[in-house]
Amino acid sequence: MTAVRRAASLLCATLVVLAGAGQAHATGYRYWSFWERTGGHWTYATQGPSTARPDDGAVEGFRFAVSADSADANRPRGAADFGTICAGTPARSGTKRVALVLDFGTPADAPSGETPPARRTACARVSADATSAEALAAVAPPLRYDTNALLCAIAGYPKKGCGEQMSASSGGKSPEKSGGSDDGGSDDGPSLGLPIGAGAVAALAGAAAWQARRRRDGSA
Repeated sequence: MTAVRRAASLLCATLVVLAGAGQAHATGYRYWSFWERTGGHWTYATQGPSTARPDDGAVEGFRFAVSADSADANRPRGAADFGTICAGTPARSGTKRVALVLDFGTPADAPSGETPPARRTACARVSADATSAEALAAVAPPLRYDTNALLCAIAGYPKKGCGEQMSASSGGKSPEKSGGSDDGGSDDGPSLGLPIGAGAVAALAGAAAWQARRRRDGSA
């Protein structure tokens, strides 16, 4: 019975670790994510807006939400077509036009006491070498940054806070993440915690049975 008790203890320890991992996975951050429109789909930008230099005709998006990381982030919602957004802004020599989608998120992701403004689009006409941050500043002031140059607010929203850590008990994520729609939430990747955890529990259970059988056979 000693082997069975030992295996049971290992099972309990594994379940405690898995519970802790589940809590860690629920932790996220409230921030503005930066997106680029590529081939009709949103992709998470590989550069920050202060270094990215979009071409004329580019479509970029900003989304405020609670997200754990780039794979978990919600994309900007709604239509995002350059021809529609910049229809009233004709081309001009020496400048470029950048279509911007500004999605202020949902009430579930809003800081306490604040209400997110309605989603809107804008066409920024800026110098040919302007960054995405400069294009954003041209159409959605005031912007707010922290001391590490992290974008904290667009058009004054939110009024305070910047990339603060959140957890399921303190507000969690927006409930929109059903995954799939290109103009809604992002596609959820598989959660590896549950399959790995189930496999570990199954392996430990098998080890317990094997050890118990060995002891019975040895004592026979």
